[in-house]
Amino acid sequence: MTYQLGNLLAAFTLPIQQALAKEHGYPFALAATIVSVFVAVAVLTAVGSEARGIRVRERGELGGRAARGQARGGLTGPATVSGMRDAVADAAVDLAVELVRIDSVNPALVPGAAGEGAIIDLLAGRLADPGAELEIIDAAGTAGRPSLVATFRGSGGGRSILLNGHVDTVGVHGMAEPFAGRVQGDRETGRLHGRGACDMKAGIAAMVAAAAAVAAAGTAGDVGLALVADEEPGSVGARAVLEHLTGRLPDACLVGEPTGLDLVVAQRGYALIDVTLTGRAAHTSQPQLGVNAVAHLGRLLTAVEASNARVAAGAAHPLVGTGSLLATSASGGSSPFVLPDSAHALIERRTVPGESAEQALEEVEGIVRHLRDADSDVQAVAVLTLARDPWESDTSSPVGSALVRDLEAALSARGRTASRVGAPYWTESALTQAAGLPTVVCGPSGGGVHAADEWVDLAELRTYATALRDAVAAFAGPL
Repeated sequence: MTYQLGNLLAAFTLPIQQALAKEHGYPFALAATIVSVFVAVAVLTAVGSEARGIRVRERGELGGRAARGQARGGLTGPATVSGMRDAVADAAVDLAVELVRIDSVNPALVPGAAGEGAIIDLLAGRLADPGAELEIIDAAGTAGRPSLVATFRGSGGGRSILLNGHVDTVGVHGMAEPFAGRVQGDRETGRLHGRGACDMKAGIAAMVAAAAAVAAAGTAGDVGLALVADEEPGSVGARAVLEHLTGRLPDACLVGEPTGLDLVVAQRGYALIDVTLTGRAAHTSQPQLGVNAVAHLGRLLTAVEASNARVAAGAAHPLVGTGSLLATSASGGSSPFVLPDSAHALIERRTVPGESAEQALEEVEGIVRHLRDADSDVQAVAVLTLARDPWESDTSSPVGSALVRDLEAALSARGRTASRVGAPYWTESALTQAAGLPTVVCGPSGGGVHAADEWVDLAELRTYATALRDAVAAFAGPL
């Protein structure tokens, strides 16, 4: 700007100086030139100071708004969605580090473990400050296992959304520093290490940061979060929350499990079948007097492996492939010199959309019948102990389709092409959709899920947080 004004003043004063030189001579013109220079300098200094003042005030106003957001836990800031991109990403990373540093190992998996109380307390505090309505939900018979429902109310007339994630983790066996929350590299492109970083505290952090930002900007529809306990073995938290919300369910649900920012629209389920084999004890020097349950266990395991080959060769689902059948634990006998009179196996059947837990139980019972037909001494009972249904997104739902499109558009704006994929694992999307909520699964990934070196990609977390903010704003905005 200064250079342009200088040229303008020079162009203005030059004809005057030439005229003065012609009329009064060059000494007079030289004096006039010096005066012109002083005038030009004074004008440019004043203009430059004003321009600098404008820039300083802009920075000061932005800094003040950012400071006010920081004072509220770093989850809010400017009251415009477009101005929140960096702030939302930063808030998501900061909160993810905090969450990883909290022990929330599931006591149903590790007796005596910390559970979800401390992490729910932290999240409730963070969400209360920007104005969410909070409800703490305890599942029946699970004292000290809270889940949190937080709702940012809209102005009315828009679609409502529920952001779902589980706060519990598996155990920490083999991990040197499971709760250190160590960042490798920088917070833009590095990795966050620790139990739950990928599964799924990073996803929760992004959902909390995005929801607070959208609420600060204002929406027509409600934006809710269901941060639940006990996903890993039993989903008692999600079941309690869905029961609590009966009659006031939102329009759609997003589950923030790690997907590499793809959109999971189908997943496998599972059925756990406990098989108990009964024999007859005898001295091992006279095995003909007893029935060896461990020998029958060996035949069962061989038959399960053969059946898995048949399952894998069956018709494949277009997104999740085929199911599987495998033994995950086996035991039998008690000591030397005693023919074992009992044995046990746990059989896991992974199911695909169109298959059921009852079908899985029938398959295992068929294996047992085949063994009994071959040897009348075989005595075995198969019991279905736990099952989770496979799931496929409801493509006929206009609301669910709108949520998918909004997510795809927000990710595409950040250079990410979100594929619609299937997942081999199970998430609580099956429960939310069964309750009547069209559901999609999308979240940031990393590596080492349930392993000794779990981590999440911070660049992916940042992208997810800002994309989620824009997608939720579009979905819950005026219709």
